Amino acid sequence: MNRFTFLLDRTAVLFLGIAAGAAIGFAFAHGGSRREAMVVVPQAAPVTSAPASIAPPPPTAPTDAAKPPEKGVVVEPVTTVPAADGHVEQLLDTLRGGDHVVRVGVFGDSFGDGVWSALYRMLPAKDGYRVIKYSQASTGFTRYRSLNLETHDNAQIGDDKLAVAVIAFGANDVQGVCEGSHCGALMSSSWQAIIGQRIESYVAMLRRHGATVYWMGLPAMRDPAFDSDTSAMEAFYASTMQRLGVPYIDIRPFTVDSDGHYQAYYADADGTPKLLRAGDGIHMSMNGYLRISKGLADRIRSTVAAARAAAPAQASDSAEENQQ
Repeated sequence: MNRFTFLLDRTAVLFLGIAAGAAIGFAFAHGGSRREAMVVVPQAAPVTSAPASIAPPPPTAPTDAAKPPEKGVVVEPVTTVPAADGHVEQLLDTLRGGDHVVRVGVFGDSFGDGVWSALYRMLPAKDGYRVIKYSQASTGFTRYRSLNLETHDNAQIGDDKLAVAVIAFGANDVQGVCEGSHCGALMSSSWQAIIGQRIESYVAMLRRHGATVYWMGLPAMRDPAFDSDTSAMEAFYASTMQRLGVPYIDIRPFTVDSDGHYQAYYADADGTPKLLRAGDGIHMSMNGYLRISKGLADRIRSTVAAARAAAPAQASDSAEENQQ
């Protein structure tokens, strides 16, 4: 009898355990329990609602789940050949010395990798350009505890001269920043002071290497909260570039539809839908990088052409002065 009672007790415990496990599984499967996520705070700095990490460099194959628009829905923005930027003298000084190769350095994070890939195609070696990749994924001006961009990139350039420097940072910087023991939340006065000083010093470093500097902005983002944060940050960058005399390349108009909303596809000149964005809603497709970089490539070409045209005239003036 005691043996029979013991077996019944063990069987009851077994069934209770199975029932409890099934109940817990059912609760998780149907959202009945409270879910908690572990958030990694970068560099002990205040973090905004933006995504905690940036996806790897974009794929070249269509990965976005959005449905392509029908032909002719999105109108290709009209672009014109821009006038030369007002940095011909600096560019001319850099190109002197018999080296007619125009060295273009691209600096940035994984978004900068895509910009480099596009400019490498549009400014080919046969036309006298050398487009050099200095960009590195997962870097930014808020991440100096991991990598000091100015020190690192200055060492990468070494003793070389650059004719043009393109800066394409930003998406990784939608977070707080720390300087020593002092931290500031995104877009706070402390954040703007720290980031503003770092950017100003970074631009000065590139200019010491002879570069005419351009700053490329960010596209519209698919996530509304992240888009709001990046838009506020880009307004700060645009203002800072204006103060520093650096052309700010606004690419947002090329990444939104006619209503100003994020678009995953665009229509080319004949109305054929083409993939614009990568699947993460942050990066571009390869077509997208070519689209947003074309205007910058045209500006660089125009400025280099103006500098090259000015070189013979200056040489002639110098020869006349020497004869007098």
